[in-house]
Amino acid sequence: MSNSKKPSLKTDSNNYWEQLERLEKLIRASELKAGVIFSFHGVILGLFFDRFEQIQPVFDKGIVFIILILIWFFCVLVSIFFCFKCFRPQIELKYEKNVLFYRDAVYAFGKVEDFSKELIKVYENEKKLFQLLSEQIHAESKIIDQKFKSVQNAIRFFAISFIFVVITASIYIIATYI
Repeated sequence: MSNSKKPSLKTDSNNYWEQLERLEKLIRASELKAGVIFSFHGVILGLFFDRFEQIQPVFDKGIVFIILILIWFFCVLVSIFFCFKCFRPQIELKYEKNVLFYRDAVYAFGKVEDFSKELIKVYENEKKLFQLLSEQIHAESKIIDQKFKSVQNAIRFFAISFIFVVITASIYIIATYI
């Protein structure tokens, strides 16, 4: 038998805080992507409705164009829905009161003095601090997962809407000039 020691379970809380900081950056990145997609849709829809009189002849070409434009519009709306969903994901998680959760910090501990006492107790107990930090990391990871799923769906429907614009424009050009 070798005389090997068990690895130390002593952990540096900076690792947890760095992980939380990385997760915050991922949250901001997902919201930035959703904002960019939403802005593109805003510009495109603005142009569509601003230039509606010029686009009106497309509707006169037949039911196929109306259906294609309605499908495009539906895809745009679904993409916008997922952009909004990214900004406000619906996550239901059950945790005990946690001094690190912003809402709990404000509402779960009563007066500010009670919160301060609880926060000091948590920081004095390393195991409890790591447990609460782990819960925070878990909660933010779930939020990020939902945000990135929403961004992926927003991008998917944005791409589909773009494909329908290209198809509609191609058919219109072919029907008009050939």
